[in-house]
Formats: sequence, structure tokens, C-alpha cells
Amino acid sequence: MSEWLEALTVNYVNELTPYESARRLFAGSGADAKQVWMNANESPFHRDYEIDTAIFNRYPDCQPDTVVNAYADYAGLKPEQTLVTRGADEGIELVIRAFCEPGQDSILICPPTYGMYAISAQTFNVGVERAPLLADFSVDIDAVLSYVGKVKVVFICSPNNPTGTSVPQEDIVKVLAAYKDKAIIVLDEAYIEFDSEQTQSQLLAQYPNLVLLRTLSKAFALAGLRCGFTLASPDIIQTLLKVIAPYPIPAPVAQIAGQALQSRNLSAVAKDVEFLKTELSQLQAALSKVGDIQIVGDIKANFVLFRTQKKNELMKHLVDNKVLIRDQSKQIALENCLRISIGDKAQNQTLLALITAFFANEAK
Repeated sequence: MSEWLEALTVNYVNELTPYESARRLFAGSGADAKQVWMNANESPFHRDYEIDTAIFNRYPDCQPDTVVNAYADYAGLKPEQTLVTRGADEGIELVIRAFCEPGQDSILICPPTYGMYAISAQTFNVGVERAPLLADFSVDIDAVLSYVGKVKVVFICSPNNPTGTSVPQEDIVKVLAAYKDKAIIVLDEAYIEFDSEQTQSQLLAQYPNLVLLRTLSKAFALAGLRCGFTLASPDIIQTLLKVIAPYPIPAPVAQIAGQALQSRNLSAVAKDVEFLKTELSQLQAALSKVGDIQIVGDIKANFVLFRTQKKNELMKHLVDNKVLIRDQSKQIALENCLRISIGDKAQNQTLLALITAFFANEAK
């Protein structure tokens, strides 16, 4: 960067390291039709939707009723408890912007976890405190509670990315009660369709400091749509509406999201989820028998995490064969760990065959 531009840039922005998304890491690879994408926790499925272009000359609604009402019904909540956003990532940003004073306040995260909590906070000059997960990747409740009065927002991901572990309700309740009137507790449920019994949406009625994040990117197979939801008390939703963009949801996104939430598509999503959970369980079992692979965490989402001392060599082998998975070894407690997003049956078989062949060759 040139000196004059660096001098003009805000100091904390100069110090930022951008989030390395799956597409940034392999920019341009999507043009290769033979590429097998198993690194971004996307669904391997897709569906056709209808688009009405007649209204594209008009600005869209800030909060389209068809989408808000449909998702509220799906989540078992009221429309006034529902905010539709540009992916769950925008929900993260809105909470930080609404409740954290730049240069003064901090958030709390529980690593290893989703990287955008910290990135979003740092982007707004908000501090980041950390209460690392325990050795079994459960939340260290004592550590989390030690920050009461010191942070404004607590982020907990359940099921957690990248460990695939879920947080028991009793732990969530302990955190909510301890931070009552003192901080917002954000529970990221982006993968909740894969562990639906663990949703904490019923707690919204009892704990006004609870915020849930949801998305259509995972189970709904609409990662390219960038459509998410923030679920909270009506008061919190109204606060977030003060800081949201005037037209956050493009008209085509609203049309597709509305269709995706219709009953026939919800049934299809449920079938996809059951299929992927079965495939994931089988892949986990198969991987555990290959080479020095050690399964790490759990499989409550749509991916499996594992450790191997041959991490770098295996990654190169897979990339050379046009199969992309995700290196998670930079995260705390995840040395030599790789994460695989579950694909369709053919993709899973291709991946497993390549990994098996790699370790068989290493053993020679």
C-alpha cells in the first residue's frame, strides 16, 4: 500500500486481516466445472425458482412481509421477532454496531469458532475477548461468566463451526441468566437444521437478552442467495432496524426466499438434511479407519473435522485432484486439522477414495 493511502486509512483498518472465505482462498476455481467444492459447508443440492422481473425498476421492501412472515412461521415465532438480513453475517454486524461503542466496548467469543465474530468486531474498532473451549470442545462456562460486566455481546455458535459440537440448553441458560441486563447473548444457529432438537428459540420468551442467528445458506442450499435471519425480542429487532441498510434484501432474493419457505420446499429440505446426516455419519466412520486420521469434535452440522500429521501433503493431493476442503489448523487447539463439508454420494465417494489412496501410497 502506498504511504499516502496508508496514512489516510483508519489505523485499526490498517491492522485488519480480512476473513479468508472459501472463495477467497481458491479465487477463480469456480470456473472449473470439474472442481469438487467441499470446503465451505455448502449444500451439494440446488433447486429451481421462478423470478418476476416486473418490479426490478422499484426499490425493494426493507423487510419483505412474505419472507418475514414465512420465516417467523417456520421458526415458531412472531413476525415482530424476525429480521431478514444479508446472510447471518449481517446479523452479526448489526448486533455489534447497535450495542458496542467503538474504541470502548468488547465482545466475547469462544474459539475455535466462526471467524466473522472477531473480524466484524475489529472492523468496527470493537475489542475481542476470548474464552477458549475446553479440551472436549464444550463451552467453558466459568470462563464465559468471568467476563460478566466486561463485554457487551457474547457470541456462542451451536452447532459450532468448525468443531461440529452443540451447546446444551442448561449451559445457554446459565450464560443468559448471568448476563441478564448486562449483555446481549448471540446464539448462532446457522446449522440448526442438522441438530434441530437443540434449537433454543423457545428461550426467547423468557430471556430478552437472547438473539438467534439463522440462515438459508446451509440446509436450504441457498448460500449464493445471501439471506439470513436474526430472531430476538421485538425491542431488539426495532433497535437493529435503526442500523440496517435501507434496502438490505434485493427483490430477487426476497422472491426466492419466500418460495424456499413454502411447505413443499420445507419438506425437500428435511429430506436433504436426513440424507446428508446419514452420509456424514458414514464418512466419519470410514475416515476414522484411514491412515493416522483422528476424528475431532462432533458431527452435529454438515461437516466433519479431523486431524492428521500429513495435513499439508493430503491437502495438496486433494487440490491436485480438484477436490477442495478447508484447512482449520490456524485456529486454537486445531493443529493439523482439516474440515470436510459433506457432499452428495458421488462427491463423498470420490473424496474418500482419494484420501484412502493417499494414505495407502504413504504406507509403501
